[in-house]
Amino acid sequence: MKQFNNGTIKTAFFGTHDFAATILQAMINDPQISVDLVITQPDKPTGRSRKLQPPPIKTIALQHNIKIAQPTDLKSYALNLMPYALGVTAQYGLIIPQTIFNAPKYGTLNVHASLLPKYRGASPIQSALMNGETETGVTIMKMDAGLDTGPIILQKTIAIDPDETYPELEKKLVKIGSAALLEAVPKYISGELPLTPQDNSQATVCKQLTREDGKVDWRKSAREIYNQYRGLTPWPGIWTIWNGKRLKLLAVKAQDFAPPQHTPPQHTPPQHTPDTPGKVSVENDKIYIGCGGSAIEVMDLQLEGKKTMNVKNFLNGFAKIKNAELQ
Repeated sequence: MKQFNNGTIKTAFFGTHDFAATILQAMINDPQISVDLVITQPDKPTGRSRKLQPPPIKTIALQHNIKIAQPTDLKSYALNLMPYALGVTAQYGLIIPQTIFNAPKYGTLNVHASLLPKYRGASPIQSALMNGETETGVTIMKMDAGLDTGPIILQKTIAIDPDETYPELEKKLVKIGSAALLEAVPKYISGELPLTPQDNSQATVCKQLTREDGKVDWRKSAREIYNQYRGLTPWPGIWTIWNGKRLKLLAVKAQDFAPPQHTPPQHTPPQHTPDTPGKVSVENDKIYIGCGGSAIEVMDLQLEGKKTMNVKNFLNGFAKIKNAELQ
């Protein structure tokens, strides 16, 4: 079986979303790698028209005339990877059976956006931010039968800025992830890089996120809620309930203390105190929401069924939010 093309490594790539698309483009640009097959998820309906939209991966593959497969489920899909030297997966989103990822001569490598064994699973970037981590990284690992449990080939570490959000951190991670993969592949193929087993006693697992993960618990501290906002921007975002409707908080910042209590005589002092979680106070066209011993300030909001508004416009239309208690 021909597993090398004129000296380049014949590779099959599994991926779907933007993170994976950047990895794929880097592989295509690398003279040592030949991407001959792309496996991605099916086109999905989007928007009000429900028009089918291809995954970013498919768009890139079409531009480079790469063969594409879009199975809904790999368990019953006839996919022969025996002719390939290597499989690579990044942000694919479907379960890959062991018979498939073991089929290439050198198995299948995964680009995972955490420092394994920490944050195995579907949401490693979001989880690192939500948990207030100060550093994270990318792991190149060889796939095995477990969930992100395979041996580590290469890791790269980066610092997390205190105000960094998911899109910003993802952009940094995909950059170092692409470089790490391109560094690892030829050395792995030639046997220069050892396979280091993961320490399962240090493992943590992160779940697939849902919209419910964005609901704010106002008993938590401002820093915890701010970290929730950082990790869940732009999706599913953070939200609360006011008058029975979902209220999205689209731009927030943490206050380490309650809002200032001194105001000009013509202004009513804010009603918020640190021991009133979920209580809204308004001062000088600013909205503060009490949390566990502190507060957050909200800059942009969207009430269910309404358009996104800044605080000033929101207060013009919904002044009754002042002194409300959010759920």
